[in-house]
Amino acid sequence: MKQILTALCALGLISLVAGVSAATTAPDDVKIEGLSINDSLTGVAGNVDEGRKIFANKKLGNCLACHVNSDLNDQLFHGEVGPSLDGAGSRWKEAQIRTILVNAKAVFTEQTVMPGFYSLDVGANVRKDLIGKTILEAQQIEDLVAYISTLK
Repeated sequence: MKQILTALCALGLISLVAGVSAATTAPDDVKIEGLSINDSLTGVAGNVDEGRKIFANKKLGNCLACHVNSDLNDQLFHGEVGPSLDGAGSRWKEAQIRTILVNAKAVFTEQTVMPGFYSLDVGANVRKDLIGKTILEAQQIEDLVAYISTLK
């Protein structure tokens, strides 16, 4: 019995070190109800400061490529393809922001150019090494939700 408990503890520790959480919802298991994803994808609250970094990071969300955000006036080259996100935290509930980030096409139709950041439904001509991968991880989505919710 002691050996079994030791093995289970080791597996749990390995999962934590690898960043894997039993509470994380896989992209294909995300449920959108009424244009909302009500529950956190990870069971962990988002970090506003991390969300701000992801928003500005050109190698992650790259949100500034398409959206104006006055909170990040210190950053160059705000895009105008998408709407300004000034006031987005007042216009959208957290569950709606989460849905837009996970799969914008579920909210804005197939015509939107905004990618689904936590969706495997990414369309045609995907690089082979990216098939089956999301643009952002579940916790990064939660961090963005927390940050965008502060933009009042």
